[in-house]
Amino acid sequence: MNFQKYLWNRAVLSVFFLTTFSCVAAAQVTMQSTPSMVIPTPKPATALVGSNSLYCAGFIQTAPIDTANRIIGANDETDKYQFSQNDFMIINMGSNKGVKVGDVFSVVRPRGQVKSHWSDKGPLGAYVQEVGALEVVKVGNDVSAARIKSSCDVFVLGDLVQLTAERTSPPAPKRPVMDRFLEPSGKTQGRIMMSRDGAELLTRDYIVYVDLGAEDHVANGDHLTIFRELGTGNLGKGWDSEDISARDYGFESDHYHGGTFSNKAGRKSGSYATGREVSTGRAKNGRPIGLRKVVGEGVVLNVKEKTATVVITRTTTEIHTGDWVELQ
Repeated sequence: MNFQKYLWNRAVLSVFFLTTFSCVAAAQVTMQSTPSMVIPTPKPATALVGSNSLYCAGFIQTAPIDTANRIIGANDETDKYQFSQNDFMIINMGSNKGVKVGDVFSVVRPRGQVKSHWSDKGPLGAYVQEVGALEVVKVGNDVSAARIKSSCDVFVLGDLVQLTAERTSPPAPKRPVMDRFLEPSGKTQGRIMMSRDGAELLTRDYIVYVDLGAEDHVANGDHLTIFRELGTGNLGKGWDSEDISARDYGFESDHYHGGTFSNKAGRKSGSYATGREVSTGRAKNGRPIGLRKVVGEGVVLNVKEKTATVVITRTTTEIHTGDWVELQ
């Protein structure tokens, strides 16, 4: 009797487990057969430049510079006259001008008027060097103490304190391979007048200033082609002819003399090679005007009235002050 009861209980359990397994399997099949939609999260655009290039680039402006607010002292001015990050400065701005603890101001240093023989615009404005930023830590009625929060260069007494609007870096989209033989776009052209820190041989990530501005309808993020006239750009003036002329001897075979000419020189003109030697200079005669060599690309970071601040993004060779730029 006990054995029969055991068999009965085992059969009931088997049916129970089989039913449960079937239900779970059916639920899994149902879940697997139901499609789900996955919406990818868009990746934020990669910034073209960092804060150093945005807030330390400097600019050239024709508008007058506000000289009312400035650095008038430093906590360690008895020990030094140049100051850097985390030093404490005294500015002539206090609660009477609405200053509060935590306010951040930019510090600039006008360096002088800019004139360039590469530009036909005349005076282009004053070059303003961006020195860094101050954060207010203590506010008085007429003055405040501020810590150097970031520095692009050393601070000195007399540097100007100003509000600066927030700047946003242009995105760095994926671009096609740079075309070394890009045809002119027909858009506005200008020149590289100078660079930050006075460099004259330039390459990628250098900051330069061009004589294209708001009056030329240039905008932040615009791409520029950098180029120069074909055959120019060397630091020294080269010869416009070959090293070997057709009248030089000693290049033919010692045994089988081919004639009284040099096999290192250029061709002789005429259908029967009876004319003058075609030198490099003569070979250039009659070619189309405006042949150019593309040497790089740049992107506009900041636009003023007559000028723009540009970062060089790609190069094929070294770039020089004086090279041409053209809106793409």
